[in-house]
Amino acid sequence: MSLRRICVVITARPSYSRIKTALTAIKKHPKLELQLVVAGSALLDRYGNAVDYIENDGFKIDAKVFMVLEGENKTSMAKTTGLGVMELANTFYNLKPDAVVTIADRFETLATSIAASYQNIPLIHVQGGEVTGNIDEKVRHANTKLADIHLVASEDAKARVIRMGEDADYVFNTGCPSIDIAYQVSKSPELNFNPITKYGGVGHTINWQEGYIVVMQHPVTTEYNQAKENVLTTLKVVHNLGIPTFWFWPNVDAGADGTSNGIRSYREIHKPENIHFFKNMVPEDFLRLLINSKCLVGNSSVGIRECAYLGVPVVNIGTRQNGRARGNNMIDVSYVLDEIKLAILNRIEVKDVISNDAMYGDGNSGEKIADILAEVELRFHKTIAY
Repeated sequence: MSLRRICVVITARPSYSRIKTALTAIKKHPKLELQLVVAGSALLDRYGNAVDYIENDGFKIDAKVFMVLEGENKTSMAKTTGLGVMELANTFYNLKPDAVVTIADRFETLATSIAASYQNIPLIHVQGGEVTGNIDEKVRHANTKLADIHLVASEDAKARVIRMGEDADYVFNTGCPSIDIAYQVSKSPELNFNPITKYGGVGHTINWQEGYIVVMQHPVTTEYNQAKENVLTTLKVVHNLGIPTFWFWPNVDAGADGTSNGIRSYREIHKPENIHFFKNMVPEDFLRLLINSKCLVGNSSVGIRECAYLGVPVVNIGTRQNGRARGNNMIDVSYVLDEIKLAILNRIEVKDVISNDAMYGDGNSGEKIADILAEVELRFHKTIAY
């Protein structure tokens, strides 16, 4: 019996942790053959090149697709997506997969969906049906309408995809594979490495052993002109609090140049002695860093998913995660200095009373996904009546 060729496309650093355990399960499944394509910013060193981590985990990369145009603005996002359609169309033509998997809602994932759909290759969308506060929601729902099979992360998302007119027989709540990693880390949560020694980074060597916070702040694509001002606000608060801080570089989105420029200029002018900056970490190490922190600050979806599962307090700033289901670990604030400061102090104080929340999975999503991909009918798009 021939194996089903499942082509998974990873276009950005965060997408790897979102799909890693599913990649492992697909690779091991007796009825499946994994084809792995790495594209977009996942190939770029300045955004935490994910290739080394992927290969070190034992995955063979079947194709690399360079498609990111410089600029980090609205026009470069559109052009990057267009270039991605052309390059990925050739990649799928050469690999001849039985199905293609696209992940979540990053802007360039639309290139994967279009290149597969227009070549009549069944498209599988992971983590559809969720709501966010910027262009990502449009991309996520567009991927849903192009997809043939839907692997969602929650019951709320499943209901929303069905309300969008998708066939309920092809919408499966698998949970989020990133929760699988969180589950594994929760069983052995010790911070068993020195982050600065292992990953380098830039900035002062902070005294993190006595307690620290983590910051991960991305630009909001629909508010990209405010990216520099927003990150400077967060930098001022974190610097003035004096709490040892590990700060992670932003994603490549419209406004990322403003966020990056704000970080660099503040670092050069003020030389904050309590902040150390990183580009990337392997998912397991990053979650160990989070579970041992006082809280996470910023606007990353890791605060919605993994931190809720691990019981890590989160200060969510701005509109990027508007509308998403959240646990009691999170407090929402705007870009106001005193609001952010008081929220950080509040989250640190309540850390020990925050409960774990499993709304996005229970630790075996990767295996569920592989089993579904092995058995489900790979058919083309069907919708029910609206």
